[in-house]
Amino acid sequence: MKKEKEPVLFWIVTGLSGAGKSQTINCFEDFGFFCVDNIPVELLPKMAELCSRSGRPLQRVALGIDIREGGFLRDFLSTVEQLKKQGVDCKIVFLDADDRSLLRRFSETRRRHPLGTSVQAGIHEERKQLLKIKELADKIIDTTNLTLSELKQRILELLDSRNEHSDMQLSVVSFGYKYGLPVDSDLVWDVRFMPNPNYKPRLRTKTGRDAPVRRFVLATPEAKRFGKKFFELVTESLPHYVQEGKSYLTIAIGCTGGRHRSVVMAEELASYLKKRKFKVRVHHRDIDR
Repeated sequence: MKKEKEPVLFWIVTGLSGAGKSQTINCFEDFGFFCVDNIPVELLPKMAELCSRSGRPLQRVALGIDIREGGFLRDFLSTVEQLKKQGVDCKIVFLDADDRSLLRRFSETRRRHPLGTSVQAGIHEERKQLLKIKELADKIIDTTNLTLSELKQRILELLDSRNEHSDMQLSVVSFGYKYGLPVDSDLVWDVRFMPNPNYKPRLRTKTGRDAPVRRFVLATPEAKRFGKKFFELVTESLPHYVQEGKSYLTIAIGCTGGRHRSVVMAEELASYLKKRKFKVRVHHRDIDR
C-alpha cells in the first residue's frame, strides 16, 4: 500500500518591524526548516506547490513576510486561506515587542522604519495596520525581554507542540503590572488582592522563589482559597482548549512589581500542573527588576 504523502508544513513569521523576525527565521533554519525571508505574498501558493512536489526536503518551511512587501496587508489573509484549502498546514507566528524596545533597536541599527515616517510614528501606524493579522495569529511571541537563546527555546517549544505525539505545551509567566501585560498571554490572572510581601522589610529584597516569601504568601486565607479554585479551573479548562485545536497556552499571573506574589503563584500553578502530567515551562519576566 502506497504511503500517503505528508502535508507541507508552513510557519509564516510576521509581526512588527524590529521585533525579531530575522532572528526567528534563523532559529527555524537551525531546526532544519527551509527558510525564505521577505517573500512576496503572491508567491506563497506557488511556493506551496513547489514544496509539495519536491518531497520530504521541503515539507518543513518557514517564511518571513512583513509590511515591507507591497501587497502584504491587501492579500495576506486571503492567501493564507487559499493555502489551507490547498491542504497546506499553515500557521502564523506574530512577533511583538513594546514601543521602548522597538525604538531602542531602531536606534542601535540606525535603520529607518519601513513605513517611511519617523520611527515612533511608524511603530504606531504599523501596530494599527497589523492588528487584524495579530488577532488571527496562531502564536504571539513577545520579544521585549527575550534573549536570543530564550527566543530559540520558544521556537523549539512551538515546534514540539506540533508533534502529534506530544501534549499541550503550557507556559506560566509571572509579571508586574507596572511594566505592562505580557502581549503573548492567552489567560491573565491578577493576584494583587493578596497581602503584599513588599511591605515587610525582611521580605522586600527577596523574591517569590525564596522560602520566607513563599510561606508568607501561601499562609494567607486569600491565597489558600484562590489557589484551590484557580488551579482546578485551569486544569478543567485545558482539555477544552485541546479540543479546539490549541496546542500551546500561555498563562500569565501578575502582581504589582512581578517579584513576590505572582512568582509564588506561578511556581505553585506550574507544580500543580506538572503533577498532573502537563508539560509546563515557567518564566518570571520581571523578577530581576
